[in-house]
Amino acid sequence: QVQLVVSGGGLVQAGGSLRLSCAASGRTFSSYAMGWSRQAPGKDPEFVAAITWNGDSTYYADSVKRRFTISRDNAKNTVYLQMNSLKSEDTAIYYCAASRRRYFSLHYYDARQYDDWGQGTQVTVSS
Repeated sequence: QVQLVVSGGGLVQAGGSLRLSCAASGRTFSSYAMGWSRQAPGKDPEFVAAITWNGDSTYYADSVKRRFTISRDNAKNTVYLQMNSLKSEDTAIYYCAASRRRYFSLHYYDARQYDDWGQGTQVTVSS
């Protein structure tokens, strides 16, 4: 099991940027695929980005493509979500999640394959 601590949320104006960080405990982080999910009020959860264990593949929801970038630093046991050109519809609670496998066995957005979750961080984009 890995513990995940999320940081970096906050209030930002539309068009601005934020970077979320997800710090993991444990030596096995580097062998886990990781994902970022979000949930806006009154909406279903949505995976917005994911990355394989070594970063050789990344995946994005259409809603964030070309605006968000997921990356990881296995030496620091941390995965990042760089969010640019933020829109009011990006307002949500953001979570990171770990899949205890190097590659996704299901579509990256299938929550069934994620084993560990961090606490959420609020991102609010004002228009």
